[in-house]
Amino acid sequence: MSAVAWIAVGSLVVWVWLLLGQGFFWRTDQRLPKRRDPARWPSVAVVVPARNEAEVLPVSLPSLLAQDYPGDAEIFLVDDCSGDGTGELARELSERCGGLPLTVVTPGEPEPGWTGKLWAMRHGMALARQRQPEFLLLTDADIAHEPDSLRELVAAAGADGADRFDLVSQMARLRVASTWERLIVPAFVYFFGQLYPFRWVNGKGARTAAAAGGCVLLRAGAAERARIPESIRQAVIDDVSLARAVRRSGGRIWLGLADRVDSVRPCPRLADLWRMVARSAYAQLRHSPSLLVGTVLGLGLVYVAPPVTLCAGLLTGDPVAAVAGGAAWAVMTGTYMPMLGYYRQSLWLAPLLPFTAVLYLLMTVGSAVQHHRGLGAAWKGRTYARPEAAPEP
Repeated sequence: MSAVAWIAVGSLVVWVWLLLGQGFFWRTDQRLPKRRDPARWPSVAVVVPARNEAEVLPVSLPSLLAQDYPGDAEIFLVDDCSGDGTGELARELSERCGGLPLTVVTPGEPEPGWTGKLWAMRHGMALARQRQPEFLLLTDADIAHEPDSLRELVAAAGADGADRFDLVSQMARLRVASTWERLIVPAFVYFFGQLYPFRWVNGKGARTAAAAGGCVLLRAGAAERARIPESIRQAVIDDVSLARAVRRSGGRIWLGLADRVDSVRPCPRLADLWRMVARSAYAQLRHSPSLLVGTVLGLGLVYVAPPVTLCAGLLTGDPVAAVAGGAAWAVMTGTYMPMLGYYRQSLWLAPLLPFTAVLYLLMTVGSAVQHHRGLGAAWKGRTYARPEAAPEP
């Protein structure tokens, strides 16, 4: 066989293995467990780190204030040195909308060794613990919740017993409106699920750990055992780090796709999405040049090789390359369709996944270049020169 044919066959073998052996990552049926309402609804403190969120807060915060929760619940919004009046706007929205009690606190700039979000989370959780809540809902300022969201999260966590969860996390449905959002956002969630298959995360005795930082319900006792957030204070990929810390401390976690929790943050331009991905891509590779090279080669074999070898096989009359490359591309396309369906997008976008993968490859390389230029991970006006990746379990 030709070299092109060997590459095509290798890519097909990888895709068959991904299809069957990677926790059925391509399925989208991991949704919030439906359980009976508890006999007594536990108290919950909602902690919202917010930095320069005045654009999205009028949509997201009223959805939290309006939570239809039968137990005691209170919101703590941490204004992380915003320059756009986030804290003042939050107070105005609370007065106008009513609902759950809201406390706004401003802790000042982060101390050395802390990322901004985790510094804000630390102060919000410390304030919340004075009320001795049984659960903490950690949610981002751009996340809108349906009125029964908190009720369903607490019910899904379960009562005390062998079948309860210490952490329940939903991956909020991200906004998909612009052309670039349609092309990139569903692929972002697809790649995340491929890296952290939800079934592997949710199984009893599982070793894989991950969470989606926009919506995390955490038992207060589990947070104390895992020393959250102090134990992960430098993490840029804070959600995965949090899940790993909870699992290391003996907690059981659950992660799935959300039906009624949505991100309202617009990222209409390619530049917006590029920054979102690039800020943590190299941290995920633990700032390792060798892992970066391996990732580039792996993405090339898995996503780029199928259409390239198909075209090369057709042009050169190499049937093995054409058939194997076409089959690999077909498997890839088929595994992407459920995620497009979840995002209510046209299935005709599925064959474009190789192009989107090339964009992600360039974003990852750009993240590495930024790091080695000493710029580190930049987000919301702050730069972390040497941020830590999510620690290994």
